[in-house]
Amino acid sequence: MATKNGTDENAKTDGKSQAAGKTEGKRAVTPVTVTHPENVSIESIRLFREPPWMLRLTIQDDRSYLRVKIVRAAPLSHPNRYICILDTKDEEICMIDDPKLLESEMADIVKEELDRRYLTSTIERVTSVRNEFGTSYWDVLTNRGEREFVMQNASENAQWLGDHRLLLVDVDGNRFEIPDLNALDKKSLRYVELVL
Repeated sequence: MATKNGTDENAKTDGKSQAAGKTEGKRAVTPVTVTHPENVSIESIRLFREPPWMLRLTIQDDRSYLRVKIVRAAPLSHPNRYICILDTKDEEICMIDDPKLLESEMADIVKEELDRRYLTSTIERVTSVRNEFGTSYWDVLTNRGEREFVMQNASENAQWLGDHRLLLVDVDGNRFEIPDLNALDKKSLRYVELVL
């Protein structure tokens, strides 16, 4: 006689007659697939912190996310536009084309999150640079004080953001910007040219 789960009831009662190694009552685990809403309007988004250290998202009349993160879709070309809200698996929930259109409280949250994620120090002077086997060791003065950092493979981790604007990313993902190479002193400029 078949039961609700499709097993033979006689076989179920006779545990000894089942093949060794099989356990009764176990079901296969089915992975949960999450689909995010399409075409989310900026008016339906509500970003908030609850508790104060956890960022959450509610999409009006749809769903809520207990933990989200905010990233730039185009951090170099459009740092102040195209903001993505990601779930805990780094999958995009929605994109905000222009964060200026958000309510002021949510715009502040977005700015705080982006500032925390994309902390960039401005290099004012290069004190020394040592280059060894494709790895450069920098000693610089920034708007946040003196810093030392290591950068590997300058061709990948030094990005030109304009004719005279340069972004350097160190091995830990820290970002250092030289907003105008022409504003550097001659000695600093020579160090930069040595690596690039």
